[in-house]
Amino acid sequence: MTTRIPHWIDGRETPGTSGRRSPVFNPATGAQTGDVDLASTEEVDAAVASATAAAREWRHASLSKRAAVLFALRELIHQRTDELAAIITAEHGKVLADAAGEIARGLENVEFAAGVPQLLKGGYSEQAASGVDVYNIRQPLGVVAGITPFNFPAMVPLWMCANAIACGNAFILKPSEKDPSAALFLAQLWKEAGLPDGVFSVVQGDKEAVDAILEHPGIAAVSFVGSTPIARYIYETGTAHGKRVQALGGAKNHALVLPDADVDMAADAVVSAAYGAAGERCMALSVAVAVGEIGDVLVDAIAARLPKLVIGDGAATGTDMGPLITREHRDKVKGYIDAGADAGATVVVDGRETDVPSDGFFLGTTLLDNVAKDMTVYTDEIFGPVLSVVRVDTYEEGLELINSNPYANGTAIFTRDGGVARQFQFDVEVGMVGINVPIPVPVAYYSFGGWKDSLFGDTHMYGPEGVNFYTRGKVVTSRWPDPATSSVDLGFPRTR
Repeated sequence: MTTRIPHWIDGRETPGTSGRRSPVFNPATGAQTGDVDLASTEEVDAAVASATAAAREWRHASLSKRAAVLFALRELIHQRTDELAAIITAEHGKVLADAAGEIARGLENVEFAAGVPQLLKGGYSEQAASGVDVYNIRQPLGVVAGITPFNFPAMVPLWMCANAIACGNAFILKPSEKDPSAALFLAQLWKEAGLPDGVFSVVQGDKEAVDAILEHPGIAAVSFVGSTPIARYIYETGTAHGKRVQALGGAKNHALVLPDADVDMAADAVVSAAYGAAGERCMALSVAVAVGEIGDVLVDAIAARLPKLVIGDGAATGTDMGPLITREHRDKVKGYIDAGADAGATVVVDGRETDVPSDGFFLGTTLLDNVAKDMTVYTDEIFGPVLSVVRVDTYEEGLELINSNPYANGTAIFTRDGGVARQFQFDVEVGMVGINVPIPVPVAYYSFGGWKDSLFGDTHMYGPEGVNFYTRGKVVTSRWPDPATSSVDLGFPRTR
């Protein structure tokens, strides 16, 4: 028995009318659990119409009213984290602890957005000219949309919608059709928090819905997180239709491990960052760059930790790593391991041979040593539990390797030398940097985003840049009649 997963339009679940649906699976069992409706262009039009009407009213809501809704949403998410985590695990496959961690990081953005009265403060210049004052304000765009990936079905939508709605916009979410149910749960929580109907909508769908969003004249801005080819398409198509677009693309995150690093700390960090959520993270470490003599020790330390990881159903107690999202993606990742081995990489730990559950879309952890820059396991974003080790002789060689990579989302350095660490953060051409921190995702009061092919547009996600993205500035220059020369009786003495 499968569940039908509808849209959320005008404050209620809305079954699709296109006649098209896509299967939803539990990756831990391989069984189909649902059918998600896929929106037509006409259904996107209906969602935009509802959002447009709601946005007209919502922009008039006081900042204190908006903040109250955000605070209420924060409490609801906090109280119902276990329910939402179970929904995520059932459709994505990540372990419950990872799902709860994702929700916690999304919650940070709700808490940040609840400070909207402070975030939208403008500036004021009295007497810019004789009798003239100048001030600036920020106002909402209207209807905005988010197109989000399967790997963080709660966190990434909250990166977008919390700020967008706090700033006075209506928000339309197009989640991944692979794990769409978390979006509906968030929609219900927004409603319970007191958000007016139509301010938050969910349009389930595939490319037809995406294109309808990108081309719709009623949508002012689009936020996207996903692969680089799709990010480029989103950016080029959306901007061609006059929209603001922030499009975060793919990653190939490197960790530079220096000879003076604490090997145990580095190995623990690399294992957690490379294999958590089966490597299906845009901030996952894909490449460990071992400098000099630490290479052998580091590889041995990582390899010793991998057999201890428990691979299985993410809903089961004690599981460290769950399945991949689909059978097709699992097989694609296996193909990369095959290609790496054929190209001459040393297969230290082979995930293809790991004893994993026979049902579901499981793959073991893989560690490849002596990886070269021209191998596909190095050049491509694999998005799976595969870590490549590249060996270099010097810090300078490792820095050049990182800076020459077309992806520039996140990076990390492991060292005991504060001077070298500071030099690295100065020199490295990557958007987010960790110093002895393997996954340097910024806290909510900063902003998230990479450089180069990891970002299209000039605005990073959430935080202060998110507030700017979802608003536009207006400068007001005002002059009022001088009370001292006015003929109107003001009821009090005129003075200069």
